Order: sequence, then structure tokens, then C-alpha cells
Amino acid sequence: VHRLRSVDNLFVVVQEFKDYQFKENKEDALKDLEDLVKKLPWTDPLKVWELNNSLKKKKTKRKKHNLQSTASKEKLNDDGDEEGRDQKDASKQEDRAQNAAGVEPVSGQDSEKTQGVASRNGGEEEEDNEQSDAKDELQAGSGSETKAGDGKTSEGEAKVLKFRVTCNRAGDKHSFTSNEAARDFGGAVQEHFQWKADMTNFDVEVLLNIHNNEVVVGIALTEESLHRRNITHFGPTTLRSTLAYGMLRLCDPQPTDIIVDPMCGTGAIPIEGATEWPSCYHIAGDNNPQAVKRAANNICSLLKKNENKESSTSLGIPLDIVQWDICNLPLRTGSVDIIVSDMPFGKRIGSKKKNWDLYPACLMEMGRICTPGTGRAVLLTQDKKCFAKALSRMGHIWRKGQTVWVNVGGLHAAVYLLKRT
Repeated sequence: VHRLRSVDNLFVVVQEFKDYQFKENKEDALKDLEDLVKKLPWTDPLKVWELNNSLKKKKTKRKKHNLQSTASKEKLNDDGDEEGRDQKDASKQEDRAQNAAGVEPVSGQDSEKTQGVASRNGGEEEEDNEQSDAKDELQAGSGSETKAGDGKTSEGEAKVLKFRVTCNRAGDKHSFTSNEAARDFGGAVQEHFQWKADMTNFDVEVLLNIHNNEVVVGIALTEESLHRRNITHFGPTTLRSTLAYGMLRLCDPQPTDIIVDPMCGTGAIPIEGATEWPSCYHIAGDNNPQAVKRAANNICSLLKKNENKESSTSLGIPLDIVQWDICNLPLRTGSVDIIVSDMPFGKRIGSKKKNWDLYPACLMEMGRICTPGTGRAVLLTQDKKCFAKALSRMGHIWRKGQTVWVNVGGLHAAVYLLKRT
């Protein structure tokens, strides 16, 4: 499950309430959440959490497939797997900025059946959508007691576990904030297990996800989001790898396909593509020399990472980076099978005004290099009005297949699958 390519965060579900009736009064509502702690079936999820920890430690030592993990996978597949796709809130956690990945990407086709762009974050972002840790009431552990520094304290009983509660809340009908919910729920968890609250050095992260009337209590299995896997140099608008993976999947790459990202920025899409679809050939290009430099650095770090495994002879990756002009690409007409690109939204890069000229020109030039009849393009943009207008003028070249709505850092964006006429 840790090798899923399109999932940002994993957790094991303790219990799920599809239609939880919150009391009108804030005190009562919070009291209900407190009382919930005693009623939840914690035992199995905590076993999964323990198993997951033992796997996480092994991962660094040997990179071969852990056979023992199959048992846990079945358990997780029941809970964790569909959660990564469908539970919109699960991926809302991704708003926490997290540090570079500890989980190495594993090459080899783990062909997963994850539909569409799986870091679908519930596009319907409510106005009031915040998250917090239960900092207030719980004194953060002084950290003086048994800091079992990765010692061999496998018998969890010996050591007082440290924990924190993270609450993600979305919806406007709640009388309380996520802070208050996390604080009171956390207080009850502390009492129930006699764990110690610690916001930074925690062993267990309990998740309380509240989305309108849906409540899910879970235990986190990932310390940081799985999307941080192959980018080391970030630009102002670097796409997360999970989204890049979803976009590439949408166009169903076949062996020997030539895949181009004409506005690649720091190269998130082609790098993900070259890692996951090594039998295709990937070309990345951008007009900004800075972006091209960053993408080149990202490719170098990837080559280095591949190198360590097989003793200093680096396996090349089927990927090249070029500086070019999107409206005048140095590629032969009809020579490209797939175009996958994250178009400028006109917020951090470019402007909405410039997009009115840029989008039609892009679609035109992409149409020229794409193979008629079989070629396809998957494009992400938040400037939907401008894109729709540009597309309506290009009806003779591009036919719209499907549209997938996706939340990119809080912006309501769309991924369009286009077919070349």
C-alpha cells in the first residue's frame, strides 16, 4: 500500500460514521466526541499501526519486497486502500508542508487500479476548512522520559507512547472549530490510553476527519505525504507527484509512446512518467531557463538515486529536457503520441490576460506535433473559462474526452483529456 502512486496519505480507519448527528450546542457536541473515544474499536487498528512501524524500519535496511507485508496489505486493503481514493478528507491532510520523502519509489510496474486522478481532494472545498493540532490543553511532553532513540524497544508496553490528534474539519454547520475538536478528543484519548501528548515527537498520530456529517477516526500510517518522492528542486508551482501520476494514467501510455510535456516547469510530470513508464520516451521542455535548470537537477538526483542501488553504474532514464518556445516547438509534425502538461494558471506564473493568447496558440501547436487519430493530451488548468474558449476554437483539432475536477492547493482546477481528431 505504501507503494501506491496516487495516494497522498494512508491511515487505518478505526471507525467511520456516515451520518453523525452533531448537537447544536458546542459543549454538547464536544462532549459527544469525547465520549466517542471509549466506544471505538481501537485494538485492530493499533495492531496494524504496529505492523506498519516494523515495516517502515525494515524498509531502510533492505529494499527487497517484504513478504511479511502481504498479511498487513490485506488488512489495509480493506480499510486503507479505498480511503486513499474516495475519502476526500484523507487527502486534505496534504496541506501540511512536509519534508523530503523517506519512502523510496519502487520501480517496476505495480499496476494499480486506482481510478482517475486519485489525489482527488473533494473539489467541493467548503469555506471553512481548517486543521489543527490539539496544542492547547495537552501540555506538550517535556520529552525527558524514555526517549527510546530507535532502541530495540519492540515491546511497546515498556515505553509510554506519545501521540497527537490532528483534526481536519470541513463544512459550515459545526458549532466548534477543528482546534477545539482536536483538543477535547485528544484529552479523552490521553485519558483512555494514558499516552502522553506531544505535538512534534509523537509516535501515534490520531486523525479526526469531519466532513459535514461524515466523521472518520483513523490512525496515520504515513509520517509525511507519499507525494514527496522524486522532486528535489522545487519551483513556484511544482506539481505533486501523485497528481502527475494520475494525469499520466488518464492517457494510458503504451510501450514506445513518445510523451511530451511542453511546459514542464521543474519536471514533475516527465520525471514521474519516466519512473513509472520506463518503456515510453519522455521529453520535457520549458521556455524558462531557470525551470529547465531545476528540471535538469531533478533528473540528476534521480539518476544518482538509481546509481546507489546498482553500484555506481547508473541506469539511464528515458527522459530529455530542452529549452524551447511552446508556440514554436522543434518537433516534427505528428511525431508525438501523448502530451501531458500543467498549464499556467495565470496566478503565480503568467496572467489570466496572457492566457487568452497563450492557450489557443498552445493548443494549436500541440495539435500540430500530435499524431492525428491516436494522439491524446491531458492538460491541467485552473483558468477553465479561458481554456473552454480556446478549445471551442480548436474543435477541428481537439475533441474533449472527459474532465476530472481536482483541488490543487485549494484552487478548483480541471484536468481535461483531449483526443486528436
